[in-house]
Amino acid sequence: MDKLRSMEVFAGVVGAGSFTAAARQFEMSTVMVGKHIASLEQQLGACLLTRTTRRQALTEIGARYHQQCLQILALVRQADTGAEAMRSGARGTLKVSAPVAFGSECLAPALADYLAQHPEVSVDLDLGPRVVNIVDEGFDAAIRIGALDDSALVARPLRAYGMVICAAPSYLERHGWPRTAADLAQHQCLDFLHWKRLLRWRLDGDDQQCTPPPSRFRSNNGQALKRAALAGLGIVMQAEIVLQEELRSGQLVRLLQEHVPPARPMHLVYPRDRQATPKRTSFIEFVMERFGK
Repeated sequence: MDKLRSMEVFAGVVGAGSFTAAARQFEMSTVMVGKHIASLEQQLGACLLTRTTRRQALTEIGARYHQQCLQILALVRQADTGAEAMRSGARGTLKVSAPVAFGSECLAPALADYLAQHPEVSVDLDLGPRVVNIVDEGFDAAIRIGALDDSALVARPLRAYGMVICAAPSYLERHGWPRTAADLAQHQCLDFLHWKRLLRWRLDGDDQQCTPPPSRFRSNNGQALKRAALAGLGIVMQAEIVLQEELRSGQLVRLLQEHVPPARPMHLVYPRDRQATPKRTSFIEFVMERFGK
């Protein structure tokens, strides 16, 4: 028999004072009430109640067990109430993973709007180059750039992660505009530290021999490369979505648009869940509205 249900019936018998009163409370027969009590006593190997024709009384073990049952049943009700509350509205901690550049430059500022809309939600935003295991590490969702591996995760397409080549007007005034990909050999190009040597600045339709000399400034952080470009240090190639404000304001100027590498796909991924929590659902809707196609 369901042990938790038997514990409820046992507590009901003690509270109501008789099997008959408990039977009415739980809308079952007195025989079924007796079976629940007998099941508990068999599992415990001890008598919980002594009964006569006129009265019933708890044994010493029964009295102690009754108090523990009340505590357990209270915790169960508390858990049920908490779960119901979480399902009735967006609340709780949302754990999200994203690439560093997109997460810091695009997602983090947008989350200010999301949190304003959902005051009972908090967000733990994990930024890094590694691909987290969403299920094993307890993440609610993640942003992924590039081709996806086959998995059981739900993948929702976002705007493509397109690249842009650009520089500050101050740099172009000093060094001139590159008109062809080959011209980059005469310019200062800012490198991402972990680009593979043979793939650095490989442009669409470009001759692989027409690559810039080793960069005088490299970094493993896109924010650092952007700041260096804004300071006029050189030409940078980064995601357009990360540089959109600087491009719109004219702080950075587009270059060699016909040679920009093909855009990579970007997805929002999350576990498949038949009963998704409102916090995850609200986050998915927000991201799709803000960054969807």
